[in-house]
Amino acid sequence: MSDITEQARNWMDTFGNEYTDRNALTLEEMDRSYKRNCGITRTELNQAFVGDLDRSLRILEVGSNIGNQLLLLQKINFKNLYGIEINSYAVERAKAITKNINLIQGSAFDIPFKNDFFDLVFTSGVLIHIAPSDIHKAITEIYRCAKRYIWGFEYYADSHTEVLYRERKNMLWKTNFAKLYFDSFDDLELVKEEKLKYLNDENVDTMFLIKKTGRKQG
Repeated sequence: MSDITEQARNWMDTFGNEYTDRNALTLEEMDRSYKRNCGITRTELNQAFVGDLDRSLRILEVGSNIGNQLLLLQKINFKNLYGIEINSYAVERAKAITKNINLIQGSAFDIPFKNDFFDLVFTSGVLIHIAPSDIHKAITEIYRCAKRYIWGFEYYADSHTEVLYRERKNMLWKTNFAKLYFDSFDDLELVKEEKLKYLNDENVDTMFLIKKTGRKQG
């Protein structure tokens, strides 16, 4: 696997295994966590952002961990679901609890699929763990593989802001990720965005859905 950054090494190793075990929630537990933090379940957010899309769309999650986000999409009848995950332990756990979801080990820096292979590519709490110096390569790979839509759910800040993550530096940054896409590519339009302030602290999440128009600016 190419482009092993400091952050990727941590996620591939014991640190990533411990994250996987710590976040091995049921779908019901995950929805309760979203509701507790943001006042809305992840299922409700999914319905609001992608509920009107064709259920036959080919969808890739980059950084799928044990596959819970894909399982939530499967629960609302999306059929063609794929995930790549850098941590091999998480991939094996995902394979044990999912059915009819295509899961492989892979990196956001080198997505092992051809251009425009997916109708929609998404991340959920993944871009925040990629260093600002590396983020453009990751979003370029996501853009390359997405034929129609890019969907994200990440921590929000107006500009790149580092946050200690489990007492570690160089592991988490929040920013305006939707803007990063628009600053990098000129054939995108915003379909929908919602900022979600946490109920019990000052953190803010953002969910955004972006469409590729195919119209390049001159």
